[in-house]
Amino acid sequence: DVESIIEEVRRQYEQIAQSSRAEAEAWYQSRYEELQSTAGRHGDSLRNTKIEIQELTRNVQRLRAEIEKVKKQNQQLQSAIAEAEERGEMALKDARIKLEELECALSKDKEELARLLKEYQELLNIKIALDVEITIYRRLIIG
Repeated sequence: DVESIIEEVRRQYEQIAQSSRAEAEAWYQSRYEELQSTAGRHGDSLRNTKIEIQELTRNVQRLRAEIEKVKKQNQQLQSAIAEAEERGEMALKDARIKLEELECALSKDKEELARLLKEYQELLNIKIALDVEITIYRRLIIG
């Protein structure tokens, strides 16, 4: 009977071992599936994040290109402004020189006009004096 008891105990242990094995395997299987679904979710999340990063990278590259373009335009505009200011300064300097020349010429012309006016006055006085003299001689001759 001891053998049958041992055999019975062995069967019970084997049943307990099998049920424990089955239970552990079921637990491991459920845990494995759970981890697979979690990995799948994380994989989807990772793919979405990668896509988002790619989009952001493209946006950053586009914005950098636009910034470079704007910087070049700014530099060109600053060069154009500096060039225009330089041309304006040169034009202003030339205008001042011409103004000085014109003022000098005007001053000379005024002096010349004053001299000519004085000369004209002298000639007019001489003419009037001569006209008076001619009139006097005419009266003397007639009278």
